[in-house]
Amino acid sequence: MDTETQKPAPSKTAVFLRRGFSTLLLWGIVTAIFASMFPAAYLGLIGVLAIISTVEYFRMLRADDVKCFPRFGVVIAVGYCGVAYTYFLQGAKDIPPAIDALAIVLTVTGAFTLQLRYSIKGIEALLAVAANTLGFLYIAYLFNFAARVTFGLPGEGAVPGAFVLLWLLAVTKFTDTGAYITGSLIGKHKMIPHISPGKTWEGFFGALLFAQLAGCGLYALLPTQLAALHSWPHVIALGFILAVLAVIGDLAESVVKRSLHAKDSGKMLPGIGGGLDLIDSICFTAPALWFYYVFFLA
Repeated sequence: MDTETQKPAPSKTAVFLRRGFSTLLLWGIVTAIFASMFPAAYLGLIGVLAIISTVEYFRMLRADDVKCFPRFGVVIAVGYCGVAYTYFLQGAKDIPPAIDALAIVLTVTGAFTLQLRYSIKGIEALLAVAANTLGFLYIAYLFNFAARVTFGLPGEGAVPGAFVLLWLLAVTKFTDTGAYITGSLIGKHKMIPHISPGKTWEGFFGALLFAQLAGCGLYALLPTQLAALHSWPHVIALGFILAVLAVIGDLAESVVKRSLHAKDSGKMLPGIGGGLDLIDSICFTAPALWFYYVFFLA
């Protein structure tokens, strides 16, 4: 490409302002849905983000000429969300294990079945099946642990885990914000430059600090609403675990994007990117919170 036609890279200030605007907008939407305490609103937000992110994932694959089956992948994600949410709206506390198993079986067998239409070209056929399977597990399956947290943890009202979900989002996003702010201000030592050149160790420790500020701060303000977290030791331990996994989740998406030569998963959110750029960390932190509760707090 002619360098004279390239647009100059935006300044750090411009990126920060765009990111800040998108963050405030998102928190406004989350606050409105949270205040409604309407189960369908919670599930609608989770489902829309899961589907948008799935579409973005397959678009990145196709843009890099990776063989896959996008329409089939999106149908599986929509079907999984639809069936799972039907259970939640009927009062279920969890997605039945059989539904999880069925979705995985359909993803794998369906992808292999679709691949039968094409000739075998080296490892391309296996990569097509693997790409579709990863798309479901990484996005629709993992992200819907947010729905499990929302309806499966104890609490009052039609959305019993609402406050824990809010706590989860705050810890996860404060981790991202802490890493970004600290890394931008004092970051010098590269963390994993071959995956994400902008990540620094200073940013990582800033992420751990911000996660504890968010987690402990909210627990101090809302101890009754966050009673499912039990006590301060669990709050601190979870804050640390979620912060580490939020960073790993962000880096995991960097692996996907760098492998597919994509800067962002989409352009939905100025300064942030697409839906997958927004939920990448939650795909790792929501399952962690759910299993921590199941094994240590329930």
